Order: sequence, then structure tokens, then C-alpha cells
Amino acid sequence: MVIHRHSGRIEHKTFSQITDYLSEKDILLLNNTKVLKARLLGHRQTGGKAEALFLHRLSENEALFLLGTRGKVEKGEHFVFANGKLKLITLKKDEIGRWHVLIEGDLDSALKQFGLIPLPPYITAKRGTKETTEEDETRYQTVYAQKEGSVAAPTAGLHFSSDLLNKIEKLGVELLFVTLHISYDTFRPIKTETLNAHKMYSEYYEVSEEVMSRLLNAKKEKKRIIAVGTTTVRTIETIARNKQPAGWTDLFIYPPFEFLLTDAMLTNFHLPKSTLFVLVCAFAGTELMQAAYRKAIEEKYRFYSYGDATLII
Repeated sequence: MVIHRHSGRIEHKTFSQITDYLSEKDILLLNNTKVLKARLLGHRQTGGKAEALFLHRLSENEALFLLGTRGKVEKGEHFVFANGKLKLITLKKDEIGRWHVLIEGDLDSALKQFGLIPLPPYITAKRGTKETTEEDETRYQTVYAQKEGSVAAPTAGLHFSSDLLNKIEKLGVELLFVTLHISYDTFRPIKTETLNAHKMYSEYYEVSEEVMSRLLNAKKEKKRIIAVGTTTVRTIETIARNKQPAGWTDLFIYPPFEFLLTDAMLTNFHLPKSTLFVLVCAFAGTELMQAAYRKAIEEKYRFYSYGDATLII
């Protein structure tokens, strides 16, 4: 779906036709993060089944995890994964349900050998198993994924093949890359009564000095920046404000918001009450996006990670 945010016009196209909307005056900006095999299946020390989703390290021997098991998880509990090679000991739980844990064993080795691709729950629920396949490890990555660190794919980028990207480059479009490692918080639903009461937690981003310079000078060069995915939007709008090539961002974009670098956006169809939907509303207007989503439902567009895309220009 192509959404013209200034006129309100909506068009229906196939994804390969994105080239009709690109030219040598464009920068196509992509998030080259790579999805970790971040999910581990194991058990509580008491014997009950358990799973753990690695989020990020806090230090050499401590990290943030989401833990799932039957019954309440208590402070000081021991969880066993990777055939006993990894033990997690719960230290404290934060306000959004993430556990600060002590690590006993080689976490990197455990994830590499026993970790599973953290597919979204609606996919694993339909399958009836959280086990994943080699095909999942390929399909749930963009073709340009390079820097490992995410617990979810930047799904807008899943639409691109290497051939299509080559075709886009031949049009004279400049391909640039940023990195934002996607964490659980990107998908955490908004439960507060007001948007400004919802708190975003930090995710790590980085960009080369050269790319940052190209982005910050794009307006002077009359280049249009097309951000692929909401994570890319958050990264460059963070950079536009702090002029820092690396760091942690907790930028929450909701209406009204002044976009300093983003001129167009490619993204998927998102869940209601999500920070992702709120972001596209800030970019294109709430009424237009609601109308577009109604049209998408009517036309049977596919939603979520492996769903269809919107190009908002």
C-alpha cells in the first residue's frame, strides 16, 4: 500500500513496484541488525518447564531476560538451560517484567549452540511449538543483516531481496545502513491512559561517522531520506537531535512530533495500541492511518511480521 500523506491518496501496488517511487535523489536507509538465537528452553531447578528470552547484557556475569514458566517466578530462583551448561539466578524484576539475572556458565556458547530464533508468539502458537528450523533462521533475517544483537527482526526489511536492492542501486538510489538492536520494549503495548505516560526503555544504536554526516547533510543536498522500518526512523531522529553516532535511545515518537530527517517511510501493518502504530500516526496523521488500515482490512492485506508493507511518502 502506498500512502500519500499530504494528499491522502492511497494506492495498491506489489512490493517490486517500489522502484516506481524511487530516484537518484533518494537515500534508502536500512537497519542492518541481525536477530540473535535469543530464546532458550529449559527448566526450573525444581523441575518445571521454563523458557528464557535474552535481552541484553548488563555486565560480564549479569543480563536482562524475560522468563516464562508456570507459576510465579521468585527472587533467588535457579533456572537451568543448555543441557545444564547454563544457569540463571534471578536477582530482581523491573516494572515491565524483565528479570535481572546472574549468569553461571558461558551464555554466548549456550545461545549459539542451543538458542532458538525468537519468532513472534502468534507464529509459535499456531505451530504448537517454540522449536525453530534452519529455514526460520534464514527467513527471519533481512538479506542485509550484519550486526547481531536483536530479539526481533526489523520486519519492513524482510520484503527486500538482494536482486531488488541491486535494481534499486542501479536507479542511482544511495543505500545506507544504521544499526538499532531491537529489544522487547519496541513491541510492548501501550497500557497507559495517555501517550506521554508510556515509557520507552533504551535500545542500543550505532552508525558510522560517514553515514551520520551523509544523513545530517541530506537536506542541504536536496536528498530524500526513506527510512525502512520504525527502528530506522527512531535511530535517525535520535541522531538528528543528539548528533551522536552511537548510544542508547529511548525516543518515543507520537503525535505531535517534528521529523527532522525522515522524509518517507516503509513499514509493515502494526498492532493497535502499539508504539509502532503511534509512530506512523505521528508521521502521516492519525485519521489518514486509521483510514488506510480500514482499507487494508477491507482489501485483505496481511498484518504483522510476515505481512504486507506500507510506503508512506
